[in-house]
Formats: sequence, C-alpha cells, structure tokens
Amino acid sequence: MVKRLLAAGHTVTGYNRTKSKAQWLLDAGMKWDDTPRAVAATADVTLSMVANTQALQAVTSGPDGILAGLSAGKIYIDMSTVSPAAIRELAKQVEAKDAEMLDAPVSGSSITLEEGKLSFMVGGKPEIFEKALPYLEAIGPKATDVGGHGLAASMKIATNLSLAVQMLAFSEGLLLAERSGIARETAVEVLLNSVMASPMVKYRGPFVLQMPAEAIFDVNMMQKDLLLALEMGRQLDVPLPTTAITNEMLTAARGMGLADKDFAILFEALARMAGKK
Repeated sequence: MVKRLLAAGHTVTGYNRTKSKAQWLLDAGMKWDDTPRAVAATADVTLSMVANTQALQAVTSGPDGILAGLSAGKIYIDMSTVSPAAIRELAKQVEAKDAEMLDAPVSGSSITLEEGKLSFMVGGKPEIFEKALPYLEAIGPKATDVGGHGLAASMKIATNLSLAVQMLAFSEGLLLAERSGIARETAVEVLLNSVMASPMVKYRGPFVLQMPAEAIFDVNMMQKDLLLALEMGRQLDVPLPTTAITNEMLTAARGMGLADKDFAILFEALARMAGKK
C-alpha cells in the first residue's frame, strides 16, 4: 500500500512497532515518525491497519496514540477488521478532536494488492469519503461507500466469513474426490476450473498442494474474524450455521498445531480427521 501511495506521488510518513520491518519502505522513500501520534500530527490523512480491536485501541489511545495527534480538518482512516461497535466509539472520539474518520477495510490479500485488484468498503460521512477517495484509489481501483460509521467493518466481517466457509467446502469436495481414487492434483485442477471456483478459491486452492512459506492470512486471524461474525449474528438474530462449523474446524486446526499456517490448512485438518495425510 505504501509503495502504491508513493508511486502516485504522495508523501508518506509511517510508523511500525518494529522499525526494522519498515526499512525496505524507508529505502523506497517513506519518511518515518517515532509514534502514531507524530504520524497523525504530520499527515493530512492517517491510515492504520492492525490485527484486531485490542491492537486498534493500543495504536489510537494514550499520549502517543493517533487520537492525540489529530486536529481540526484531518482525516483518519482505519483499514483493520475489527468490531463495528469499536469503530463507532472511535469515530466519536475522532470527531471530538474536530477531525473526521472513515472505516475502510479491504477485500483481498497481498496477492490481489500486487495484481492491482484490491477493493475497499468504506463507512462514514459521504463528503469525507469523497475527500479520501484519491488516496484509496491510489491503493486499489474500487472503493464503495456502504453507509455510516462501522458499516464497512460489518461488511468486511460478512465478507470474510464466506472465505473460510468456501475454503472448508472446497476441502470437503477435494478430500471426497481424492478418497474416491482421483489424484489430488487432478481434483484441484478440476475444481479450480469449475463453477465453484471463486477468485479466493482460485488463488488459495493451490495451497493444498504446496502451502506458502509464510501465511497470507493465518488460522488465528481468520478465527478472529469468524468470532466477530458469530458475535454479530448473536446480536442481530442471524443464524450462521456454516460459520459456526467452520469456526470449530479452525479450532481443530489450532489443536493440531497449525495456528500459524494460512487458513487454507483447513484441508490438512480435515484430511487428518479422515485419517489421511
């Protein structure tokens, strides 16, 4: 994302908890500030993306947090997948600083980002969405206004639950085909060229043949999103049966010591349960 903003001609000032991990971006032209507060004070538009609601609270609150660096006219955009209620509460705190906030989680991964196909779902005031659009479109080609504060977070959670459910369904079909006598590689090829192959399945399906050395989105992160979905379902009286089952399979994967693997490892967890490597 930083590389795309730099390529579009924007001045980017960044912060990361471990500076050494950002060195390659500093080498590419990103500037550096020592705290989230300093970044927010420097920039007209501040963007954050962190792992969960607790991490968002940590990076925004306190004397060195983003909130402390905001002032009138600034825009803060959070791109994390977190609780919608947390976003709405944070938006109130941002507006108390006479600044504005958008929640703008992304649909996609590092793969779709590199392909230039990343999309945003955005919650907040329409006029602030329009002001922020050039920055978002520098990162990905599509940004959709879904309504008020927190609704983009809701939309992202609704999207992500389907990713894990699809991966489990793909794994079930693949394992059934393999157990019947079809080579795994052949079954994967057929499934990835069938009507069930969503964009996610197309790029993640091959992981069952060779897992990436580093997880794109690991089991813990996916389960965090499913737990957010299940909590939303409870609050909104929406039954989520396939989400609940997939969540249990992610728990099983963690119990097998697979928590740090990409969530495509659901196939291996299912295969182990079937007594097959």
